[in-house]
Order: sequence, then C-alpha cells, then structure tokens
Amino acid sequence: MKNVRMQWISPLEKILPGQSLPPSGDLNITALRGEKTAVQLAVDWSWQMDQPFRCDCQLKLDKKQPVDIDLYQVKDVPSAYPAYPLYDHDYLSTTPGLYPDRLAYLMPAADARQPAWPLNLVAERITVIWLELTIPDHFKADTISFKLQLVDDQGTLAADAPLKIDIIPVSLPEQQLRHTEWFHTDCLADYYQADVFSERHWQIIESFIRMAADHSVNMLLTPLFTPPLDTAIGGERTTVQLIDVSQKKDEWNFGFDKLKRWVDLAQSCGIRYFEMAHLFTQWGAKAAPKVMAETEAGCQQVFGWDTPAVSPGYRAFLNAFLPKLTDKLKEWGLADRCYFHVSDEPQLKDLESYRQARDMIRPLLKGFPIIDALSDFDFYQKGVVEKPIPANNHIKPFLEAGVPGLWTYYCCGQYMDVSNRFMAMPSARNRILGVQLYLYQIEGFLHWGYNFYNSQYSLRRINPYAETDAGCAFPSGDAFLVYPGENGQPEASLRLKVLNMAMQDMRALYLLESLTSREHVLSVISDGLSEDIRFDRYPRDASWLLDLRNRVNQDIRTHI
Repeated sequence: MKNVRMQWISPLEKILPGQSLPPSGDLNITALRGEKTAVQLAVDWSWQMDQPFRCDCQLKLDKKQPVDIDLYQVKDVPSAYPAYPLYDHDYLSTTPGLYPDRLAYLMPAADARQPAWPLNLVAERITVIWLELTIPDHFKADTISFKLQLVDDQGTLAADAPLKIDIIPVSLPEQQLRHTEWFHTDCLADYYQADVFSERHWQIIESFIRMAADHSVNMLLTPLFTPPLDTAIGGERTTVQLIDVSQKKDEWNFGFDKLKRWVDLAQSCGIRYFEMAHLFTQWGAKAAPKVMAETEAGCQQVFGWDTPAVSPGYRAFLNAFLPKLTDKLKEWGLADRCYFHVSDEPQLKDLESYRQARDMIRPLLKGFPIIDALSDFDFYQKGVVEKPIPANNHIKPFLEAGVPGLWTYYCCGQYMDVSNRFMAMPSARNRILGVQLYLYQIEGFLHWGYNFYNSQYSLRRINPYAETDAGCAFPSGDAFLVYPGENGQPEASLRLKVLNMAMQDMRALYLLESLTSREHVLSVISDGLSEDIRFDRYPRDASWLLDLRNRVNQDIRTHI
C-alpha cells in the first residue's frame, strides 16, 4: 500500500467531501484531569494504477499510559437544507450535499498487547478518525504519548502518527451551568418501535440519557404529560405521560411511580436538574397539553387542543395536581433542582394569554422557578416572567437590564452572526459558546433538539440518517445531536463532542478564576483582541480558540 499520508488535525477541523488535507502544523494539545480531550487523524490515500480502489486495514495503538482511548470514524451525512437563503459569511458551505457529522464507533479487535481497530480505506477519499481520551481524575503522569500505526491487509506498516498530550495535574471543577437539550421520549419509542415505557423503552431511554449526561447535559426535560412541543395545532404526538391520572366525577387522583423511576434513573446517569414539560401549548399558551386519564368510560383524553388554557376544568385539574406533584418533589429531595415551564416561545401578541396561564400556576409553584424561552424584552419588563431565556441574538437588552441568573438559547432562528451548531457551520462557531457563557456569567443554556426525529410540527416520523433537516424545515444539525444507533444505543455527532468541549472550556475558565480572579481571566481572554467578545461578535479563527484554551491551561498550571 503506497502513498498513504496520516496527519493529525485539530478537533475543530471539518473536511468536506472533495476537499484536501489542511496545511500540516504542530498541534499543541493540553488537557486537565477529568475531561474528554480529542484530536482528529486524517488518512489520505493517493491511488496509483497498480493498487486496488479500497483496502481493509488496521489502526494499531502503541501506548504506555493507562488511559481510555476511543476511536470513531467521522461519517458524512446528507443535508438537503444546510442553510437558509439568508446567511452570513461564517459557513463552510450553503450547498446541499454531504457533511461530516456522525461518529461511528470503531470497536477495537481483541488484543491485550496492542489494541487494533479495523478500518476500510477508499482511494482518493480522506478518511477522518476522531480520537478521544478521557483523562482520569487520578491520572499521575505529566504527559500522554502514543502512536497510531496504519497496517494494510498484508501486514505491512503503511504509515504512523505519533502524538503527545500535556496533562495539567488538576481536575476540572463540577459544571455549575444548567444545561438542557430537550429529550424527546416519544421519538425513541417511535423510531425503535418500542411500546411506551415498556422495559425495552426504559433501556433505550437510559442509554440516551447516559450519553447526554456524559457530554455536559445535566438537566432533563421531564414529560409529566406529553410535551406540547413542535406539534401542529390540532395534531398530536405519541403519548408519553409519566403521571398516571384517574378521574371519578369531579375528583382527580394521581400516580407518581413512573415519575419516580424517571428521576431515579436520570440521577443514576448523572442528571442533577429536572425541567417539567410545559403546562400549556407552544407559541402563546392558548390551550392545555394532551392529558390522558382513566375515567368511568375507560382511558381517554381529558384535555388537549380543544381545552382553553384558562378553562375552569383545566384550572381545577392543575389546582389538584400541582400541590401533589410539588409535595412529591420535596419528598424526593428535588425541591431546589426542579424548574417549570408555561409555554415555549410566546410572542408579544401572546403576552396576555401567557400572563393568564402563568397566573394560574404561579401560586401553586411557590419556591419553584418558572422559565421559558422567549425573546421579547416586554415579557420581563412588565413582570410577566421572572426568569426569561432569550435567544443569543436577542440577549442584549436582558444583559443591559442586569437580569439575575440569566439563561440563553439558540435554535434554527439564530443563523446570522451568533454561535450555533448547524452541520454547515465550522466547529469553532459551536465551541465559542463556552467562552461566551463564562464572559456573561450565564446560569443556564437550553436547546430544543437532542433527539427530535420528526418533521416540523411532528406531521410525520423521519429517519435521521437520511433526513437531517426535519423535512427541509430547519438547517441540518438543529433538530438532533445524536443518531439512533443499533440496539437502542445512541451515536454521537461531531457537534455533540464539540459542544462538550465548549462546556469544558467554560469550566476551565471558572477554575482559573478560582485560582486567580475574574479580572485576571478576563485579561487572558482579551489579550490580543481589538474588541470585546459579544454574542454576535467574536473571533472566528479556530486557532484562536485552541490557543486560548492552551494559555488558560498553562496559566492554571502556574497557579496550582
């Protein structure tokens, strides 16, 4: 096997089909204990006349330190809708095609002496490997040195790539930011054709929660009743209701066994905070969510689109339900770790209906914060919401007003200037978020799409391996961070890994602050910059981000 080139590239590189290898250069990689650090290996095989078009190879790892190393092959996925017709300059491409995103786990062959990973190479096509190391908290060595070797099907060494990673002998602090990526329980049941809350469904739920928690997500959307999110008016999604409801005449009774199983499972996976799914419909709180109950006529829907939000019947239901729910949350020790929602993304025209819905539940939720994604400052200014979550392109007036404990979010609407994670965007635009969250002391970050596998408005189910844009509704990458792999196991995306790196950057900045001062960290971040970093204005060069993290790590070393 001839003309094979192996080159280490930064974790922020994306190589699109048909592109060449980026210029080679030294990679200066540092990491703290307790974090996941990653680098990519690009394998370029230039074909010659006397060679086959493909070759079954092996990647062999030569390492000395006891550290976990996982290898994934970066797979291209189709995008029919990579960007809106209106876009800024900071996209890799806006043309429909294939984009690198899915991480296919490479299972090592059994070899205790030298781990090896089977790899199929195709000539004239760059193969990219995502190599991830999880640094133990107790790791003692100052460096990690290893070498990846490419061996062809004849057992001949075709190329090798040595690498050294500098380890800073201190652990990342626990993440304080509340981070939620909305978890769509129904999409898992639908995709895997599993009965809702069957044992198989619970196993799948656990796998997907565990991957989220392993990647900085510490807050979980909890479907007390089927979440009224991205559902066409008058339509419905598969019922996923954790609360057992029964009605006899005017009396309501509630069972909390499934909710208890949910919170226990989530906590065992590493989840700390819970957000209760919205108690009113999306886009203005006009109606009640779908609620199923056992009645004298059998199991049937008792509330839904045809139930006005402020109807006496739904008001009576909430008056009966919410006190019992909050008593349970207090009994389970969750009183200070639960959040509630009224309605998602209300607009100014919905202010009064939102206010009426909020007034129904606020007396019943004393001591529990109510949060909602909304971007019109009037909601906060008029006192309609105490804890707003503005989008990162509408956050300026909220920052200027000094809103305490401010959160932010982005979704499909944040496609110009600000940070986001569409597949067509460079990874640096994803990772800069961590620096911004630190600079503005943001308390929480929310996104709506951890695993949304429906078309817009949930009109139909999709295969996210083939359709990555929710039916050409949202730019690819907005609707989900993980793919539904075989046997109920999620597959990570590049975007999930890079987002986790952003959160680790934020934690490293807070660590340096604890060792020095906030003023010191701000000076480290601003060093060499001609203007302040904002949510819509920040360095676009990936090398700046990588250099900042290395400078922060070295500064941490000098102060421990």
